[in-house]
Amino acid sequence: MSGAEKLLEPILSLHERVRASVVDACARQTVEQLAAVAADVMEEGGGDGVGDTIYAIDRVSEETLVHGLTDLARDEPLCLVAEGLPGDSLVLPRGAREEDCRWRLLVDPIDGTRGLMYQKRSAWILTGVAPNRGSGTRLRDIVLAVQTEIPLVKQHLSDQLWAIRGEGMEGRRFNRLSGGRERLTLRPSRADTIAHGFATVVRFFPGARDVLAAIDDEIVRALVPPAPGTAACFEDQYASTGGELYELIAGHDRFVADLRPLVQPVLAAQGLPRGLCCHPYDLCTALIALESGVILTDPAGEPLDAPFSLTADVAWIGYANERLRARVEPVLRGALRRRGL
Repeated sequence: MSGAEKLLEPILSLHERVRASVVDACARQTVEQLAAVAADVMEEGGGDGVGDTIYAIDRVSEETLVHGLTDLARDEPLCLVAEGLPGDSLVLPRGAREEDCRWRLLVDPIDGTRGLMYQKRSAWILTGVAPNRGSGTRLRDIVLAVQTEIPLVKQHLSDQLWAIRGEGMEGRRFNRLSGGRERLTLRPSRADTIAHGFATVVRFFPGARDVLAAIDDEIVRALVPPAPGTAACFEDQYASTGGELYELIAGHDRFVADLRPLVQPVLAAQGLPRGLCCHPYDLCTALIALESGVILTDPAGEPLDAPFSLTADVAWIGYANERLRARVEPVLRGALRRRGL
């Protein structure tokens, strides 16, 4: 076995260790302890966006992650790019040089921190592995991706998905009670309509929600004939990009559009600070969705891509299948054009 495949089993195992440590911390500590702000990183980074807030629960996952990757890097140096690290990147083992690294890892130790620390919804551990091209490395270079569910304390099942480029998606489900694992088969929805399904324009943080909601309403009105006393479709504001991708992969959601970067000028015109947007590390497991058959694009309809940056703002759109995309995309793009977005 050669290439990134060698990293698959160690990363799967490391994700399981991170999952166990975070679930244990959630079981032992109070919500107030887990939700304490550990670091204020809401600062301009590299001139292209803003960082996220680091909470106490994030530190639990980061420590387990770095320790595990240090063990892995004894065989081959690795360059780790993740929020919360000194300088936002780390070459392992200590003393190795970045140019000596064959692989560059983009990681979000906990995607969906807010929902998890209040025990509202599962979070996800996300890892994408790409050949190291230094600062020129991009999401499209990722050849191996793994995402692992961090369940609520009261939840006994946890899903783990992975993909190697060109080989499809695989998954397994872990039972915390029995310790057993079983093969997991997921499939995106084949529906060609959003009627009676979940279709979401992301607006789970404050900032231009009126604009985003208007775009959402315009799409629904154009695609689903209104009927009195009925719900045309539904939305799911899951504050986790990895979680949103999972919902598309699992066939639960049909359409998700995260357009937050496009409405930043609206906030600026109102004299408001930039809002929190999706960053590349939130999308480092996009390969899994692509290998499952989900369609991922940017707002212009081009294949989704972004730099290996922690601060770049990324807008993205996910469709469960091509037939659905053919119906939704023209309406969405029309709604954006009419608003100058």
